Amino acid sequence: MEERQKKGGSLVFAVNGERFELPCVDPSTTLLQFLRSQTFFKSPKLGCGEGGCGACVVLVSKYDPKLKKVEDFSVSSCLTLLCSLNGFSITTSEGLGNTRDGFHSIHERIAGFHASQCGFCTPGMCMSFFSALVNADKGNKPDPPPGFSKLTSSEAEKAIEGNLCRCTGYRPIADACKTFAADIDIEDLGFNAFWKNGDSKQMKVSKLPPYDPTKNFNTYPEFLKSESTTNLDSLRYSWYTPVSIEDLQSLLNSNVTENGASFKLVVGNTGTGYYKETQRYDHYIDLRYIPELSIIKRDQAGIDIGSTVTIYKLISFLKEESKINFGSYGKLVSDKLAYHMEKIASPFVRNSASVGGNLVMAQKNGFPSDIATLFLGLCATVSLMTRHGLVKLTWEELLLKPPLDSRIVLLSVSIPFKKDQNSKFLFETYRAAPRPHGNALAYVNAAFQADVSLCQNGFLINYIRLAFGAYGTKHATRAKMIERYLTGKMLNIQVLYGALKLVKLAVVPEDGTSHPEYRSSLAVSYVFEFLYPFTDAHSALSGGLFNGINDTSVEKVLKSSKDGCISQGRKQTLLSSAKQVVESSTEYYPVGEPMKKVGAAMQAAGEAVYVDDIPSPPNCLYGAFIYSTKALAGVKGIQLESNQLTDGVAAVITFKDIPIGGANIGATRFSDPEPLFADDLVRYAGDRIAIVVADSQRSADVAARTALVEYDTANVDSPILTVEEAVEKSSFIQIPPFLYPKQVGDFSKGMAEADHKILSAEVRLGSEYYFYMETQTALAIPDEDNCMVVYTSSQCPESAHRVIATCLGVPTHNIRVITRRVGGGFGGKGVRAMPVSTACALAAYKLRRPVRIYVNRNTDMIMTGGRHPMKVTYSVGFKSSGKITALHLDLLINAGISEDVSPILPLSVIKALKKYDWGALSFDVKLCKTNLTSKSTMRGPGEVQGSYIAEAIIEHVSSSLLLEVDLVRNKNAHTFESLNFFYGNIVSVGEYTLPSIMDKLAVSSSFFKRREMIKQFNQKNTWKKRGISRVPIVHEVSQRSTPGKVSILQDGSIVVEVGGIEIGQGLWTKVKQMTAYALGLIESSWAEDLVEKVRVIQADTLSIVQGGLTAGSTTSESSCEAVRLCCNVLVERLTPLKNQLQEQNVSVDWPTLIRQAQMQSVHLAAHSYYVPESSSKNYLNFGAAVSEVEIDILTGETTILQSDIIYDCGQSLNPAIDLGQIEGAFVQGIGFFMHEEYLTNEDGLMVSNSTWTYKIPTIDTIPQNFNVHVVNSGHHKKRVLSSKASGEPPLLLAVSVHCATRAAVKAAREQLKQWDKLDGSVSEFYLDVPAILPVVKTQCGLDYVEKYLETLVAQKSNYTCINMDLK
Repeated sequence: MEERQKKGGSLVFAVNGERFELPCVDPSTTLLQFLRSQTFFKSPKLGCGEGGCGACVVLVSKYDPKLKKVEDFSVSSCLTLLCSLNGFSITTSEGLGNTRDGFHSIHERIAGFHASQCGFCTPGMCMSFFSALVNADKGNKPDPPPGFSKLTSSEAEKAIEGNLCRCTGYRPIADACKTFAADIDIEDLGFNAFWKNGDSKQMKVSKLPPYDPTKNFNTYPEFLKSESTTNLDSLRYSWYTPVSIEDLQSLLNSNVTENGASFKLVVGNTGTGYYKETQRYDHYIDLRYIPELSIIKRDQAGIDIGSTVTIYKLISFLKEESKINFGSYGKLVSDKLAYHMEKIASPFVRNSASVGGNLVMAQKNGFPSDIATLFLGLCATVSLMTRHGLVKLTWEELLLKPPLDSRIVLLSVSIPFKKDQNSKFLFETYRAAPRPHGNALAYVNAAFQADVSLCQNGFLINYIRLAFGAYGTKHATRAKMIERYLTGKMLNIQVLYGALKLVKLAVVPEDGTSHPEYRSSLAVSYVFEFLYPFTDAHSALSGGLFNGINDTSVEKVLKSSKDGCISQGRKQTLLSSAKQVVESSTEYYPVGEPMKKVGAAMQAAGEAVYVDDIPSPPNCLYGAFIYSTKALAGVKGIQLESNQLTDGVAAVITFKDIPIGGANIGATRFSDPEPLFADDLVRYAGDRIAIVVADSQRSADVAARTALVEYDTANVDSPILTVEEAVEKSSFIQIPPFLYPKQVGDFSKGMAEADHKILSAEVRLGSEYYFYMETQTALAIPDEDNCMVVYTSSQCPESAHRVIATCLGVPTHNIRVITRRVGGGFGGKGVRAMPVSTACALAAYKLRRPVRIYVNRNTDMIMTGGRHPMKVTYSVGFKSSGKITALHLDLLINAGISEDVSPILPLSVIKALKKYDWGALSFDVKLCKTNLTSKSTMRGPGEVQGSYIAEAIIEHVSSSLLLEVDLVRNKNAHTFESLNFFYGNIVSVGEYTLPSIMDKLAVSSSFFKRREMIKQFNQKNTWKKRGISRVPIVHEVSQRSTPGKVSILQDGSIVVEVGGIEIGQGLWTKVKQMTAYALGLIESSWAEDLVEKVRVIQADTLSIVQGGLTAGSTTSESSCEAVRLCCNVLVERLTPLKNQLQEQNVSVDWPTLIRQAQMQSVHLAAHSYYVPESSSKNYLNFGAAVSEVEIDILTGETTILQSDIIYDCGQSLNPAIDLGQIEGAFVQGIGFFMHEEYLTNEDGLMVSNSTWTYKIPTIDTIPQNFNVHVVNSGHHKKRVLSSKASGEPPLLLAVSVHCATRAAVKAAREQLKQWDKLDGSVSEFYLDVPAILPVVKTQCGLDYVEKYLETLVAQKSNYTCINMDLK
């Protein structure tokens, strides 16, 4: 065996048709590490390193010489080991198409549907979809119409289910993908750059970039087919490929596994996404080439599944039409298993993750596996290879044994089928998770089977098996106590009620599990849903209580249980058609045109260069942060662990390495600088202690992760972690007087006028993480004369420039900071990016070598902070009509450890809160300094919280008065006069569009009609409830001073520089349009051609100064105005020349004019610095949204059925880009209000610090019907070409989803009241933010099912008593 392995060959594979042969490579190297460090293919991005985001997805193709077929599948390249790809072909997005060779139609359609913003996620998105496209077109479906593929719309959406996007809101991405679907109604697709109003269906199809499946991309090059793939030489690679079980057995008994040598059994390596590896194994054993382990066998007795079978292949097998041979039980099991397993992980993980690997992780590590629970529920057995031979056990027996020894190998799993007989077999599976379609661990999963017989008095349970998992226990378990209780019993309400009581005793999460009561309640819901259809109370059986029982079949009962009375949480629908209405203007053409985003196709192809895509210079080192895990402690020392993965460590940089004359400064915004590194005292969990610098990013990351920090907690005070503790210890950050908001009216007088009062009510809001797709990153390169060039992903490179120079103690002109584009920012790449670029520069300065840092996702989440948590205590007075007369707030804002930009928060909160006429408004605001990560700006900082607080108060008032909340909103809506009273005469006559927006929205969304329909729905449905809400926003923004520079080159091409940074918001596109418009004033007919001559280039702090901060939604318009000022100067210089040439009868076009200008020494560059007028730099934005949701009372799951938005963009600079900003902001707001749970431990350390535990919205959590109307409200003289902001205000509208959810919960509580089972008020309850599943179910009632059954028992008892009285 060993001799044969030694004679193996080299690692050979292809990337985008290019052959690679590696004589040797570290076997722990991933495909992504290789692609990004050893090739020029940069489209696969490192977004998480966990297989949880999709940014790194590529297509992998392998050739079967026997069948002469190519198998194509998508994988996470961050998890796929390079050595596992011997003889494979890899395709990345730039391999599909690119700038030089032409883009693929996927790239072009993504760009044309405005489906790429920051662009960091787009290449992975394209490859996920391309994989589905290739495989669909290889299928046996009928040929599609010309221009389409064999994909269905459903398959197109599912293809990108596992890919995350923080910018777009997914809707345009889904539409771009669905353009390829054969079954799509082209009229259902959204706004795009291809079609014009009035185009016929045929015309629309013809205008799409062509796609011909018969000429599909060749994913596997011919030269690779001719190469004989041999096993790798194990001496060079430490990679073994046994080809039989006997080979494997001898290998495990050889010296490979002796003398303490470590080894790893490998299939897909996806487990490393959950269990991070901090060591390199001595040997790797690839199990995929052992035929017995990769086979699925089936017969009437059951299914045998080899351990290396991938989850995808098992699903495909189960869905095959041949399963009709399994018998009724086999078909039932196959259907349920396949449906459930499609919700495990994501497509690109399922493609390589093995069934056996998943089970072994569950057995050895306690992984909360769905498959482990499913197989436990199905009485599965396993075959193991041990030193003593083959052993067969039940899966349940194996779960109860100690963790498997590494030499014991799981060979196969068997699922037995039951023979058809007179009784009826039932099988059902369950899971409730933060995301309905998967890519999220379940709160609880379950698999139940039962054998029931239909008797005269109902259903007899002959046998039942109940398996539960993922609820906070070491492994899946059987509820044997409940099984014994139910077996042999006739099922009725009393028996079911007794069983549910036992469920809560059996399913008890271990200490430390989040939401333990919810998980137990969820288990109750599952058992109820499984058994309730077979009780005497179900509609299929009641109707005279068992009259005609002999005519009722199990099938009818099961069918009737799907009538809406019982949860259908597992039945998903597609995204419905969405409508986008865009009102554009040609007044300032090409400004106002819905142009595609500049470089969108290039982003999709992966050619757009982000900081980490810049090739590493020679001798480059890599850094990773060591951070504190304590909130407040002394630091005694740091010790690095020594292992093979940390061999390349070059240095550990701390505050002691700051040069003489420099300063320990990592960030600054107002007056209080933030230290770069902790000195002898760490001040919060996540505090930067040091950076480890090594010869690879991986070595640095592992060294930092395994570093041991010795703390001293004996001589320090207890940390301040809450705002209450900060108040108690008077720990505050000063708010400058000019930033403290002004009170409105006389609060005491307003309270005296009130008929009712609510005193000292509380609202609490937690934090939120940015989750930009590109984490914090920087590259620092020492230059001549003690200078430094720093590339950074920053929203304010100018401030980073200043901080770096101060830290190093050098003149500012010695530092040059460059930012080309940012892969998502949302405020997190502002102040919070400065410490990363500064630490990078310090390490480069100290070591005199280039250093780059790409912060891994887990560290980024822990260190970066996020949105400000708040506690609000309010007192409000109001009339019986609902009109509020006075409001007072005590606002405690948790700023974290440093000042950052927190002083602006009070003003932001209060401004957003003022969207209603409170009569009088007073407040006391305190910025609390705590031992937590510094909180910073995050999209809509303060405004999101303020707008929500306003809605919470309105909801509270309406609840206490028992009035419709929409009525109370209208009662307190601003008049033109009250608006200017609250906001300080900021709105001119005719600019207050909110009242008309609210009226239009009520009509376009059919708000009042749907509200009545929802009332009827809620009366008819016990387990589903719906709610609807209409919410306005008033959002104040402020323009900033911004520089611009326009240069015209010799050939007439134009280079533009601005202070604003392209972070995905379309700034470059709007600037490009503005440049063409402004220069086109020389000759209006030139404007269209001028667009293509303009290039906006990267921000360079030594080229354009006073760049400022890209934030606050107004940088695009301010940059446009700065450019317009430049162009005005150039127009002034060039117009006389043009007139002179025309007088000489010279035919003048743009190139001629510029040539003549060059010859006559006309200066063709202009600088400007736009300074907005103080009287008009602030302005208000208006919008409104209606959202309708449906909640599942059994699970707490919320589905957003529809959202309708109308938003006033003024006269939009680019309505396509503004539409994207509106949708993307709204969906990000859904994340804050509904999904993103920011969890910390007792030290304040963030523990939901991965894609496994922190859940941003995905395609399956956005509104199923998403309608947006971008209003053109005409001229606004004081605005930039009458335009208004769109980046942040729409995010606030997502509170409509939360309010609608509250309305649905209220309906559930009303039902409890009807049963006389409600503890507390129907309407006066607080729904936490985010309203995740446990929050919703808790407010509906964790014992809702039990109360329902108690009500049925009571009704049945009364029914019996009435019958006895009649007798």
